[in-house]
Amino acid sequence: MLQIAIIIGSTRPGRQSEAVGRWAHDLASRRGDAHYDLLDIAEYQLPVLDEPVPAAMGEDYQHSHTRAWSAAVSPYDGYVFVTPEYNHSTTPALKNALDYLFHEWNDKACGFISFGLQGGVRAAEHLRQITGELAMADVRTSVALSLFHDFNQMRQFAPDEHHTATLHRMLDQLTNWATALRAIRTTENPATAQPLASGL
Repeated sequence: MLQIAIIIGSTRPGRQSEAVGRWAHDLASRRGDAHYDLLDIAEYQLPVLDEPVPAAMGEDYQHSHTRAWSAAVSPYDGYVFVTPEYNHSTTPALKNALDYLFHEWNDKACGFISFGLQGGVRAAEHLRQITGELAMADVRTSVALSLFHDFNQMRQFAPDEHHTATLHRMLDQLTNWATALRAIRTTENPATAQPLASGL
């Protein structure tokens, strides 16, 4: 079965990302097309990037926090990034977490759930550029949540019903691409071959 991580992309106190991530995880876990986990970057307490060698140059990580983050990310075939919009972009914590690694992200699929005053769409668009450089395939459909319409008093998460259908469309695309890209990774590295998910 495909392994998909829903990554909570904010670490600040009072964050809404956790509620959004749990909503997505609850709906995704009922689908039966993949195994979905919540992955919270706050739990890894990553400092501002402190590896002396860029991740693209290899995986000779010097710090235990990097090795723990690498081990957490590596098993997955795809990712859903949950991000608020900060100043027309994604969060510094999520950008930092992405920058820590390179090969762990390669040839995998990703989708986005964003939120903000205008649905967080500029955060998602910046993530498309970042994940593209990490050799990830981002899917077309994304979920854009409005702080005005999907949060009571901009605090309590209460999504409009139409977002459920959008989330499922995004996950349909994500699992299709994740299945296809797993085949590519298997061809490139037969030693790590795993059975392909059925139902594509």
